[in-house]
Amino acid sequence: MAKHAVVISLDAMGSADLKARLQFLPNLSALVAGGTWVRDVKGVYPSITYPSHTSIITGTYPKTHGVVNATLMQPERVSPDWYWYAKHIKVPTVYDLAREAGMTTAAFLWPVTAGAHINWNIAEIFPNRIWTNQYTTSLRASSPLFLLQMDRKFGHLRNGIQQPELDNFITAAAADTIRTKKPNLTLVHLVDMDSHRHRYGVRTQQAWDALDCLDKHVGDLIQATKDAGIFEETDFMILGDHYQQNVSKMIHLNMLFANRGWLKATRNGRVARNWQVIAKHTDGATYIYLKDSTLLDQVKDVVKDVPGVKAIYDHHDIVTFGADPAAALMIEGEKGYYFTDETRRPAVVEEVTNEMLERGEVDRYKGTHGYHPDNDDYTTTLILNGPDIKAGQVLDLDVDLTDEGPTMAHLLNLRFQTPIAGHTIDQAFKE
Repeated sequence: MAKHAVVISLDAMGSADLKARLQFLPNLSALVAGGTWVRDVKGVYPSITYPSHTSIITGTYPKTHGVVNATLMQPERVSPDWYWYAKHIKVPTVYDLAREAGMTTAAFLWPVTAGAHINWNIAEIFPNRIWTNQYTTSLRASSPLFLLQMDRKFGHLRNGIQQPELDNFITAAAADTIRTKKPNLTLVHLVDMDSHRHRYGVRTQQAWDALDCLDKHVGDLIQATKDAGIFEETDFMILGDHYQQNVSKMIHLNMLFANRGWLKATRNGRVARNWQVIAKHTDGATYIYLKDSTLLDQVKDVVKDVPGVKAIYDHHDIVTFGADPAAALMIEGEKGYYFTDETRRPAVVEEVTNEMLERGEVDRYKGTHGYHPDNDDYTTTLILNGPDIKAGQVLDLDVDLTDEGPTMAHLLNLRFQTPIAGHTIDQAFKE
């Protein structure tokens, strides 16, 4: 097997992107032509970035690995903390396997890697307290000396955490690390297209322009392996974590629950600690948590009549789908609708206006994700290329994100020793 693996996550890339735009993406199209394209990859539930990336890197579903949402259950906080830290992951990761095998690892904004045992790590995290700043927060969460070196070299490319500057910085840092350190496993997470889809919608010129930039970043990382003299012994994995859907309306279920007296709305629009029923959104869906199980049927009756509610999944469904087993219900939104956790709004169902977007209001989108992975036109995709991969192959398989973890491990001749849900995509590999 190859000595090196470079894994590049293009956040929000769907199979529809490559089906429509591959001819305009020279680097991705070359990888497809010389490798294996697994055309459709099903997501996990909820189909948002942090649970998805953790499923990719562990081969397990959120109910098993523990990263069940983007943010922690902190309803009293205006800005809850995210699942930034690797300590939240309850099972082994591919980078754990690599470390145990004596291999070197590098990660660049790969979700849920703050404080991880990675040789060269720039963690995805932002300051969430008024007494902190981006610089010190990143230093504590990452490999500090390495981050300082990268910032000295490429900090001029960055503008805080703004896009596309952040992707530019990350690509430059990752390419430099490949050239100078030659990690056995390199993990790179690029986010600009996801940001543009949230702001402008899914199939927009802004999204296509961002995809073009991502293709160039992929080319830069491929070139780095050539500069390092390791291209011939490097396997590449280019993947998406979820797709998106266009939206125009948001649903505030906690406002409904406050009206019923099941929770108390605070002055900042959040939720007091003594709640009985609470919604915790995943954008296109939302968990419902109960402290009083006798309220379950009443909650169902109230929620089912809300415009934009597509389905109500019970606890058995949630566990079957691999989502958070602590939740009592999961509510799926119709196309065009998504959920928030807000409590003080003009109405339970509210139109997203251009004025909201222009003001930069939090959680105001024209595109988003989090929906059940079985939704139509909602798959992500996977490209494999390298000395161990069959060339010129397009596969239509029944696979999901949990199959990418064992496949990634196999690139480096590694194997999970603990139970996982996924399976290696053997059809992609040479005999």
